[in-house]
Amino acid sequence: MRDLTRRLFNPIGSDAIEREVEEELHFHLEMLTEQHLQHADTLVEARASALRRFGNVEQVKDQCVEISKRKRPFTRALNSFLILTFLAGIFVRIFGTELHVDRVGQMLIAIAVMGRLFLYVRGLKPAGFRPKPDTSSPLMLSSAARTPASLFEANNL
Repeated sequence: MRDLTRRLFNPIGSDAIEREVEEELHFHLEMLTEQHLQHADTLVEARASALRRFGNVEQVKDQCVEISKRKRPFTRALNSFLILTFLAGIFVRIFGTELHVDRVGQMLIAIAVMGRLFLYVRGLKPAGFRPKPDTSSPLMLSSAARTPASLFEANNL
């Protein structure tokens, strides 16, 4: 019974939220590194400059996770309200005999659908639209990535 209530009231665990926040922060660090790479000589300098500008990554991550956990109950309540609005619109459309009552049902359905679309679009993450970087990219944020100069050495051609 406890497991069922935990799943109902916490369907997305803390690990999933932290993983999502880490992906988002990684995306922003990559973007900052790309910006700083235009002014820096090496990838290491660009990465260090991006980290300095970004600040304490762990503190930012903890704050983002806390905010994300705080907004979950409100979002879930709003989703439930929109589902009930949609169902009420369907009910009014089916059982309404007059034209103006039918229009009210259409408006309820439209409000519910638009609200759900808004919540869906609002929940999209920009990191999800970027293609996954291949391992040969000089902008890779790992220490194993090769620098652009080493790509053109004689033994790599």
